[in-house]
Amino acid sequence: MASVRDIKRRIRSVKNTQQITKAMEMVAAAKLRRTQGAVVAARPYAQKLKEVLSRLVASSDGLKDPLLEVREPKKIGFVVVTADRGLAGGYNANLIRTAVASMAKHRDLEIGILAIGKKARDFFRKRRYSVEGEFVGISDIPTLGEAKEITETIRTFYTEGIYDEVYLVYTEFITAMQQKPKTKKLLPIEAPVTEDSGELDYIFDPSPQIVLNNLLPLYLTNQVFSALMEAKASEHGARMTAMGSATDNAGEMIDQLTLSYNRARQAAITREISEIVGGANALQG
Repeated sequence: MASVRDIKRRIRSVKNTQQITKAMEMVAAAKLRRTQGAVVAARPYAQKLKEVLSRLVASSDGLKDPLLEVREPKKIGFVVVTADRGLAGGYNANLIRTAVASMAKHRDLEIGILAIGKKARDFFRKRRYSVEGEFVGISDIPTLGEAKEITETIRTFYTEGIYDEVYLVYTEFITAMQQKPKTKKLLPIEAPVTEDSGELDYIFDPSPQIVLNNLLPLYLTNQVFSALMEAKASEHGARMTAMGSATDNAGEMIDQLTLSYNRARQAAITREISEIVGGANALQG
């Protein structure tokens, strides 16, 4: 059995750790509230953009754009969105596992990776994947400027024929305790379909082709921006949950150590009393 001093030192150490995990849980909760609000606020714009694109494609024929060009796939790009830091439970591991599984479906083709977040960059570089671009230090609430920078790189890789298809792997935010890794085909853009896309006849000015050429880059940027927002909200939720569990586990460990401390202390006192009684009896004898 450990000594009373060792148990007391360990209790102090666990309490210090508990304070850190509790602080990290509160910070993650505050970040989650802000990011979740931004995610909810961005969804109506994404939905409306999707409806406009769907109506445009449904009401016009023969529209062309480099982002719609379908080619025989030879090289496929994967944009993998992870966090820069850990301590978020299985958030990064689950996302990377999903990305690797998606890549395995195209094992007969060449794969290129655009890594968003240090965890994705370090994982794939260490395993000698072809990491052809990296973006780290994304804000806790991603900005449109960050999304545009990433989108421009993706667009360049596709229009220049470096990638024939591009897939986006990110974590969809459902609740603070539930996040779902997801793989979405980003390029070539497949026109979304809405329920009312073909019910009305729309007039586009100056022309459907010009509107399409301006709308598709916006749509692509919005897809990336939405993925960044969903991923950040998922990261904060996963970290808050993980740190909450760590705090609870530390509390249970402190209770167990306190019980062990009391038992060890009681045993030490009993032993000392026995020694005193034994010494007194020896003197009397």
